[in-house]
Amino acid sequence: MDVVGLIPSFGGVIYTVVAFVVALSVIVAVHEYGHYIVGRWSGIHAEVFSLGFGPVIYSRTDKRGTKWQIAILPFGGFVKFLGDSDAASGKDAAQMSEMDTVARRRTMHGAPLWARAATVAAGPVFNFILSILVFGAVLFARGNAVEPLTIGMMKPLPEQSRTLEPGDQILAMNGQEIVDFEGFYAVTGALPIGGTIEYSVLRNGSTRIIEGPYPFPPLIDGLQAGSAAMDVGLSVGDVITGIDGTAITAFSELQTRVAASEGAALLLDVWRAGEEMQFALAPRKVDLPKAEGGFETRWLIGMTGGLAFVPATETPGVFEALSYGANQTLFIAESSLSGLYHMITGAISSCNLRGPIGIAETSGAAASQGLASFIWFIAVLSTAVGLLNLLPIPVLDGGHLVFHAYEAITGKPPSDKALRVLMGIGLTLMLSLMVFALTNDLFCP
Repeated sequence: MDVVGLIPSFGGVIYTVVAFVVALSVIVAVHEYGHYIVGRWSGIHAEVFSLGFGPVIYSRTDKRGTKWQIAILPFGGFVKFLGDSDAASGKDAAQMSEMDTVARRRTMHGAPLWARAATVAAGPVFNFILSILVFGAVLFARGNAVEPLTIGMMKPLPEQSRTLEPGDQILAMNGQEIVDFEGFYAVTGALPIGGTIEYSVLRNGSTRIIEGPYPFPPLIDGLQAGSAAMDVGLSVGDVITGIDGTAITAFSELQTRVAASEGAALLLDVWRAGEEMQFALAPRKVDLPKAEGGFETRWLIGMTGGLAFVPATETPGVFEALSYGANQTLFIAESSLSGLYHMITGAISSCNLRGPIGIAETSGAAASQGLASFIWFIAVLSTAVGLLNLLPIPVLDGGHLVFHAYEAITGKPPSDKALRVLMGIGLTLMLSLMVFALTNDLFCP
């Protein structure tokens, strides 16, 4: 056996596992801290806050009597409140029977309904808050493009015209006036593809007519984790100069050729920092959410295009950044629910549901693109975890909230026997879902 030859592959697996554990640990810690802190605020005492399961490798007890621990299996976590029999918040009937009224009030099972419901809901809510803050922080760091459109920096392109410069304010292209970004995109859609474009720019207080590159060259501005493009080694900043021997000069030409391929392999000519390269890859069929709802199936290679230049930016306000974060989180949640519905009805492939292996691979791919991409992935996954936990399935937070709603309507909680049966059903459903998702990881393309 060629042991040395296995080292790069083994190293890639370790990198993927570490990225997955880090992402999951952050999300679980935030989720469980939501339960813990709202429970504490509500007068419910937490006995144990655990990150991970199994044998404990580190622990300490704080002044409130809560044991904070890290366990050896880093695939989840829990908060065990006073009066719980286990990490799943089952009732310890023997312990509860020995408590007086004051002590029972400090348990999850003896606290008022509002306190229990708030504590349960806090986990998913904190996941959503994490997503909103991360998405908002990304926009805050990246900034909004200023209007009128101004060049911040030119991107490296093959045979690039150097006539456009940072600070140039674009007034018109090929004689068509540009007032704002909407107008810029409208004008770009009417431009001839190929060759140079005549730009009218404001530079140092005077107007100049100069030549520059097509605004949307076949430049890779972003890569989707785990996509065909990433799998073959394409990188952000690469420029696709040709497909199967035919030259292209615009990203739209690349999109057209990929869509028409019907999955057939393509040979891409690529320019990377002055070096000519070739990559062969086959587009993959992907179900994409539509802005108006529903899904469409397209052939994709997993890359996004961008402008030939980086626009000058300005820092958005805090409210604008948070609003962007909230909208992004809402879009992911809506798309996830829509995807689940369409999978159940058979409108899209059930292979869209991925399990731990698929999520781990995506974690590693996102981390390989840099810290910003990895943090963005954590925010996306945090939204998905929060949404999953709100499903009305016993053993999940959503199931507990259903029990609390039943109690609010009837005036009494479900019986302990009914809870045990329902929790068993819920656990069976979740295990079945995990097995199904794992099967998808192993056998779906």
